[in-house]
Amino acid sequence: MSVEQSHSSLHLYNSLTKREEEFTPIADRTVTMYTCGPTVYGRPHIGNYSSFLMADLLRRYLEVKGYEVRHVKNITDVGHLVADQDEGEDKIEKQAKEEKGSVTMQSVLDIARTYESQYLDDEKTLNMLEPMSRPRATEYIEQMKEMIETLLQKKFAYVTEDGIYFDVTRFPSYGQLSGNTLQNIESGARVAVNEEKRHPADFALWKFCVGANAHHVLRWSSPRGPEGQEYPEGFPGWHIECSAMSRALLGDQIDIHTGGEDNIFPHHECEIAQSESVTGAHPFVRTWLHKRRIDLEGEKMSKSLGNVLTIPNILDRGYDAQDLRYYLLSVHYRTNLKFSWKGMDDAKKARRKITEWMEEVRLWKGTDGTEGTEVQQWRNKFMDAMDSDLNTPGALGVIFDLMSWSRNQQGFTDEGLASLQSLIDDIKETFGCFESSVEKIPADVQSLLDERAAARASKNFAESDRLRDEIAKLGFEVKDTKDGQSVKKI
Repeated sequence: MSVEQSHSSLHLYNSLTKREEEFTPIADRTVTMYTCGPTVYGRPHIGNYSSFLMADLLRRYLEVKGYEVRHVKNITDVGHLVADQDEGEDKIEKQAKEEKGSVTMQSVLDIARTYESQYLDDEKTLNMLEPMSRPRATEYIEQMKEMIETLLQKKFAYVTEDGIYFDVTRFPSYGQLSGNTLQNIESGARVAVNEEKRHPADFALWKFCVGANAHHVLRWSSPRGPEGQEYPEGFPGWHIECSAMSRALLGDQIDIHTGGEDNIFPHHECEIAQSESVTGAHPFVRTWLHKRRIDLEGEKMSKSLGNVLTIPNILDRGYDAQDLRYYLLSVHYRTNLKFSWKGMDDAKKARRKITEWMEEVRLWKGTDGTEGTEVQQWRNKFMDAMDSDLNTPGALGVIFDLMSWSRNQQGFTDEGLASLQSLIDDIKETFGCFESSVEKIPADVQSLLDERAAARASKNFAESDRLRDEIAKLGFEVKDTKDGQSVKKI
């Protein structure tokens, strides 16, 4: 992209500092970015994907602005316990018991890989860019153990009968991200009660396969103590996984970390504490971005409430995945989206209008008229909106105004058209949902189209209109152009 396209600076709301800040990466034109991916014990729902789409939008826009983005998005396939606690069943093992009737190494891995495959298919359906790396937690056990051993040596961690815990009192800024300071945390408030813990907020770095966890099937040799002490086999806590994968692939300090607002506490709070305690690099993450949740019928959308919608649910209602992508991105990421089918209908119509305009511009021919300098003003408006903390509603407003403006011009010079097409290309790349869908025309519809073409050729316009209505009943809209009939699915 050209230098003139980077006329303004990107500002993002940092969840850590609670204010919008100018984004400046550690390296000049390279951005390191980590996204908390799914725990693969079920098909992710559209609330999960709204968070992943925020990250995808940010990455796309950074690349439009000329940055190289080193994006890591993990897959959690062990250690994430029910209710995000340090006690209870592993979510994937629990699902294996329900679906397979047994919990064995193979049944658990089968569950993880089945839902991982569904998740990857869904991301492709939603046109998400492939990250630089998709690490599985089970592939980074040694890096986790290394970090835990360092925490033990530096006395940030201690050992109990059932595992190894992080001592939050050794990390004075614990709670800065979430506002859950140690003084405000009470036993039982989203932290598990364990009499061996020094503080109620202390969290598990590693759990031993003893007691209630004796039958945990995914297990490894445990980290060693400072004097080389050996402990029973075990498995990692959820929080250490992301710290280890992020550090291994992106380094001790990264530019951006994204996730849903549910991740702020305890997950991201714990990531900060353990990462900075190991490396001494502060801050571990320079900019935290969190996506607000989706509500369905007045309630938070979540698997635990049983009110989730998946990608297949959306497609079964006759929508395109790009319609859903548009809908989820049309609301600012720091605003709760109140999901409704009317909202989906409106998104479908709006996306179609924009896509049709883009196709229309592609067919325009250069003539005397508007120059590229005038188009540049629209590029500036679009980027000003996106640079203001990814203000997608504002950016979409600019696009609709641009549509009206461009159609009211008497024409565009070749240079003006090239400038307009370049802006459209960047809009497409940013939002990722304005590609024309090539429709497969059913045989019965094609037969009616052929009859209608013959009727128009013989100037039988009454029959032509009747056939248009018949085609509409089958779900397709016909338009007459100078190049013949154009048909699109309604």
